[in-house]
Order: sequence, then C-alpha cells, then structure tokens
Amino acid sequence: MSTASAPLEISRVVLTVRDLPRVAGFYRRTLGLDDLRQTSDRIALGAGDRALIELVGDPAARRADPHEAGLFHTAFLMPSRPALGRWLVHAAEIGVELQGASDHLVSEAIYLADPEGNGIEVYADRPRDRWHAPDGSIRMATERLDLNDLARAADGPWTGAPDGLVVGHVHLQVGAIPEAEAFYAGLLGLPVMARYPGAAFYGSGGYHHHIATNVWNSRGAGVRSGPSTGLSELVLAAEADVLSAIRSQGGADRMSDPWGTQIALEPKAA
Repeated sequence: MSTASAPLEISRVVLTVRDLPRVAGFYRRTLGLDDLRQTSDRIALGAGDRALIELVGDPAARRADPHEAGLFHTAFLMPSRPALGRWLVHAAEIGVELQGASDHLVSEAIYLADPEGNGIEVYADRPRDRWHAPDGSIRMATERLDLNDLARAADGPWTGAPDGLVVGHVHLQVGAIPEAEAFYAGLLGLPVMARYPGAAFYGSGGYHHHIATNVWNSRGAGVRSGPSTGLSELVLAAEADVLSAIRSQGGADRMSDPWGTQIALEPKAA
C-alpha cells in the first residue's frame, strides 16, 4: 500500500449516523468490511485487524447541510488494480449506485455515497514512478475512466475487503483554502502536493495526498454546529518525530481545524 512508508497517514474516520444498523450494513455489504468492535451505539469496521471507519449512532443528530464544512469523501485505497476491478464487478452485481468515476493520472477512482450521504471514493494507485511531471511535481487531473477496462482487470471473484485495504486519503469541505493550508500544511506539516481551482492536496512522505480540502460546495462556511451527522473525527497516525513537531508548533493530540472538524493524533504502529 502506497501510504505505508509515510510519516503521517490516515488511521480511521469516525462518522455520526442516525441509522446505525443501516449504515453499518452498507459498509459490510458494499465494501466487505468486518465488525471489529461493537457497543450499543458504536461500531468499528475494518479489514484484517485494522479499523478503518467507526460509526457512532445518534438518531437525534442534526442532518448535516451539504454546504457546510466537514466530509467530502472517505477514500478507500485498494492494494492493486485487480482488487479495484474485483470490487467494481461486485458493485455492479449488487446494484450499487455509483456517482462517478475518474482517471486522476496518479490513481483510478470510483465515487459513491453511503445511505446518509457520506461521500466515498474507492480507488487504486498507479505506480509511484508515473505520478510526476518532468519538473518533479505531482501530475493530477480528472479525466474519463474506462470502467470496462478496469472490470477486465479483475483476477477473480470479490471475497470481501482485501488484505491491505486502507483509508488512503480523506477529502474535506472547508470555508477557505488559505486558512486550510495554514492548518494542514502549516500546523500539521503536510506539504501541498497539488492544487486545483478551489482545492489543495496535502501529502506526507511523497504520497500524492493524504488530506485534501476544497470549497466547491462550502465556500465561506463557518464553524460547524453539533451534534450533526457526518464526520465526527479524523484520526491520523504519525511517527514520533512528526507528533513532536506538531506539538512544538502549538498543536495537540486532539484539536479542531478552523471549521470545527475534529482531528486526533495517535502514534503510528511500528
């Protein structure tokens, strides 16, 4: 998995949902995630022994406005192109409604949403040596993805979340890009790897991006009010020197970005 060597990477995403059984069932059936931990109001799902998403049930939570700051999508990184092809065939067989598909040059990506509207990307990276322009910059674009060709890459039936499935990146809605860069690049120390109109992409260890921020639906958004559905917390795993650097800049193990999105830091597993 292309993020494994990065000093900072996504650990897991925590979502507040109104209908916990329905949303958990969607992630089990659609992505093949397994239950790892469960209480009356919280379910952690993942692949192997690694939790990727935690769902917190709150039937009284305010429904998130699609124009406020928060989650744009959680991006699940498949370990290979054939694995992505197997998942695509599976999604077609069970009638998953897709919202889009794109060739981003660095990756091939398919888009959908869970039953409460939380965005999801399922993707596979292209080889790292194909990511860069001649000047060394990351080349990213949004081009047509040939789904038929991707489906032909499937090398067998879908049997559930494959070994090595991780949350490769998380894309966030924010109110303004300069303030987002000050927090994610300045405080968290994630270099800006690429920019689109209205968006910035931040990566660790040379990865094309672990976090992205955009204002496509949320320009001028203020601080979120809660409790609401959607992103409750983004948990990042970082090496000891990265944690130390963030703390020296005034960061903490738990903090909020300028729009109230909760960020938690934990030591990266050896």
